[in-house]
Amino acid sequence: MTDTPARTPRRDATENRAALIAAARVVLNQNPDASLEAIAAQAGLSRRSVYGHFASRDDLLREMVSIGSHRVAAALEAVTHDDPVARLALIASRLWFEVENIRVMTVFTVRGTLKHHIDEALRPLRRGVLEAIHTGRSRGTIRDDISAERLARLMEDAMFAVLEESTEHPLPEEHGHRLVMLTTLGTIGLGWREAEAFIDSHPELAWKAEH
Repeated sequence: MTDTPARTPRRDATENRAALIAAARVVLNQNPDASLEAIAAQAGLSRRSVYGHFASRDDLLREMVSIGSHRVAAALEAVTHDDPVARLALIASRLWFEVENIRVMTVFTVRGTLKHHIDEALRPLRRGVLEAIHTGRSRGTIRDDISAERLARLMEDAMFAVLEESTEHPLPEEHGHRLVMLTTLGTIGLGWREAEAFIDSHPELAWKAEH
């Protein structure tokens, strides 16, 4: 008997799946409680057609989380800098650029029942954050009054808090970019004036619209 080769998905089916994910990002940014019907309508598809790709709304959200978290992890893992404080600010900056358009998805993940779906993908990032914190402490530039592990968690929470805030009260991209860095720097021990001066003195932290 000759093995039957695996069938390649039809192009329209692949495109429809991608269209549903793209539509979900748009609709859920506007309304986190949006229904499958609203998402399907944004994609130009019927509600029934959604079930050919996703068995439920949660399945669609899980797919978004998987794609988004791996993209973010890959982008952030590449961030390097000799100064650990600048490295943490760059991580916050890159997170804003990578997640701003899908920040509602991030809120679902961090605050809700889908959180465990990104923990594995973000493990390399979290190792990098801890590494920077330990280096900064050895140089006396990062606070050492609480454990490094707790500080890393607080820093992550602070970054995502800015994303959540920008969902409920939209921010111009340049302002959000600066705010997420200021919040991060404040968490690791810089005063607000010191954080402002630090950002302004490092050209690599400046807003770049082409991102």
